[in-house]
Amino acid sequence: MDRLRSWFLEGLQHADLKAVGPHGPEAPHARHPWWQVMCLTGVDYFSTLGYQPGIAALAAGALSPIATLFLVLLTLLGALPVYRRVAVESPHGQGSIAMLERLAPKWWGKVFVLVLLGFAATDFVITMTLSAADATAHILENPFAPRVVEGHQVAVTLGLLALLGAVFLVGFREAIGIAVVLVGVYLALNAVVVGTALVHIGENPPVVEDWRRLLLTEHSSPLAMIGVSLLVMPKLALGLSGFETGVAVMPLVKGDLDRRIRGTRRLLTTAALIMSVFLIFSSFATSVLIPEEEFRKGGRANGRALAYLAHEHLGDYFGTFYDVSTIAILWFAGASAMAGLINLVPRYLPRYGMAPNWTRAVRPLVLVFTAIAFAITIIFNADVDAQGGAYATGVLVLILSAAVAVTLSARRQGHRRLTGVFVVVDIVLAYTLVANVIERPDGVKIASFFIVAIIVTSLISRVTRSIELRVTSVRLDPAAEDFVNDAVGGIHLIANEPGVRDQAEYNEKLREQWLTHRLRSEEPIMFVEVTVPDASEFEAEVRVCGEDRWGHRVLRMESPTVPSALAALLLYLRDRTGQVPDIYFHWAEGNPVVAMIRYVLFGGGDVPALTREVLRKAEPDVACRPHVHVG
Repeated sequence: MDRLRSWFLEGLQHADLKAVGPHGPEAPHARHPWWQVMCLTGVDYFSTLGYQPGIAALAAGALSPIATLFLVLLTLLGALPVYRRVAVESPHGQGSIAMLERLAPKWWGKVFVLVLLGFAATDFVITMTLSAADATAHILENPFAPRVVEGHQVAVTLGLLALLGAVFLVGFREAIGIAVVLVGVYLALNAVVVGTALVHIGENPPVVEDWRRLLLTEHSSPLAMIGVSLLVMPKLALGLSGFETGVAVMPLVKGDLDRRIRGTRRLLTTAALIMSVFLIFSSFATSVLIPEEEFRKGGRANGRALAYLAHEHLGDYFGTFYDVSTIAILWFAGASAMAGLINLVPRYLPRYGMAPNWTRAVRPLVLVFTAIAFAITIIFNADVDAQGGAYATGVLVLILSAAVAVTLSARRQGHRRLTGVFVVVDIVLAYTLVANVIERPDGVKIASFFIVAIIVTSLISRVTRSIELRVTSVRLDPAAEDFVNDAVGGIHLIANEPGVRDQAEYNEKLREQWLTHRLRSEEPIMFVEVTVPDASEFEAEVRVCGEDRWGHRVLRMESPTVPSALAALLLYLRDRTGQVPDIYFHWAEGNPVVAMIRYVLFGGGDVPALTREVLRKAEPDVACRPHVHVG
């Protein structure tokens, strides 16, 4: 049992952004040229070709190519400039969420990040379930597929997800080499399929005339076509996937910081251009060559429009090869999403104190997210079309948050013209998101579930971990060093809640402690004061500054929580001097429940009792534990 538990909790992710520096941890993996890293992003981004044309045809009908063209314009003129800017502002892979975290203050910033994490979880989980469902569609519709799997779409999808989870339980490393092969083969096959379809269209002009006639029948004028295309374009927002991933993998790009930024911007631009070309031509080819009924549920092109063309125009053997390639890249896209999830949670929640300790381990997270993916698959019956709205919502929220972060950053830096451009992008993305939510509210419902679950579990974790020693290190300035070195014969600290900090305040506090605790006047006494600049932070380094005020020696500190800072200082002084220090408090008044709430939210509360609790948990040996006196 112990061996199983050790295996299950192996590889605890103790990396903490603040512990390793202001820019976060660097990637432990080898670095690669930007185009190879693009392929790692591409398993998510390019794999949407497996289902994007079919979903576009269902949403827009004959208008699919025009609506896709507007989506491409939004990609190239909106999402791409935003994320090229994010690459400059966040070169260590933190992404737009970290940018907004820096812009939002204190608890508001933490709550906002939790909400964004809910949408990010929606994006990644639906990427897993949608990709697995579409891979299943390619399996079931292949003419060589065994009959035993027919009619078992949910079971096959769950099997693919289980296989994905099993791979991560055994151990999964991001294999850029595999991604390069998958993306290279997949794009080459898509180029053959789309190119063959376009040649067929060129050899059969009547099919274009039929498509044009259908457009004019359904829509009276070009202006009406544009209007309807703009209305349905948000449903096609799946094609915007991959930009956040592109920024997240920045630490894998070879070179120094400047080369990494340039490489990532080149990566984003190249991926967007490749995808835009494929989206335009594939939507045109599928709309012109595939009958409308084949896109509907049960049709051979549902969720697999390009695969339909591959079988139809290049034969079943080539079509099967195309299916295998599509299934592989869709499955690997799910692996990319799982990797994103198990790296995203430890990046933020443990730093906020808002995650149980087991979330630092990979395998428990794999089981949790696999179970969630199972539930989503069953709820949506492994239907690709039904999950499109949730996927688009998650993607659009992340891109809109990135656009807002970039806008605020440009405004703060005084770039007025650039700010105006990004405001326009914000408006367009906000319209796209709102229209998508109104049309298909499933995404908000699923994201709301993730948001509520994350916030509730985060608050529970924050409360249960509140009496941990939440100080990473203690450092003394030269004056504080002198005070400690002069404290011969015992260390006695008087805790003082700073007020006006005049002579009367310190004299009165000292007289009170003499009367209450019978301290001798010859004993070396120091005052200790803690202020709380931001109680929403969980851990922090404590810097102790020494001051001489009115003949009294004062140690001043800043910390997210008063009790933890005092406990950390006492333990540090004990280890530094070899003497067990004493600290003296005045009894706190008020309701203990209210005091506990104040402690969790504002870092104060019943300081004497909580300081003792932090010490008790940090130091089990009573003989070595600093003494807390309350009177």
